[in-house]
Amino acid sequence: MGRHTAAPVTTVAERPNQSERRHGSRTPAIFSLLYSGMDSGQMLMGDGVVTNLSASGIGIRGNRSVQSGMELALFVDLPGVGEPLCIAKSRVSWVAGRRFGVELGTLKLEEQNHLRFFLWDRVTPSDRDCGI
Repeated sequence: MGRHTAAPVTTVAERPNQSERRHGSRTPAIFSLLYSGMDSGQMLMGDGVVTNLSASGIGIRGNRSVQSGMELALFVDLPGVGEPLCIAKSRVSWVAGRRFGVELGTLKLEEQNHLRFFLWDRVTPSDRDCGI
């Protein structure tokens, strides 16, 4: 469904007018997801693309605007996984137009394993040898 870049990168969080830095590796990726939440009492449903991810967060480019602090449910189409990965709780941590980042809430063990195995497969062998 999409392209995947193998090597993880550490990037600066894309937060307007802030100099905070992200303290962790993000794996660049491109694949689809759906997101939903409540916005001013109205149900918000959006379609988007994962731009990067880690075990604790996801960068998204979506077709519906969200607000920082908003809680979202995510349905992530991880390549190689039959059913979408359902993440019941995540919180929007930054917004820049239609691009935003979410911090993942507590995941069930099966969801954690799907995400970890996906991320492990995207790390190059030389990165594993370096302890990254």
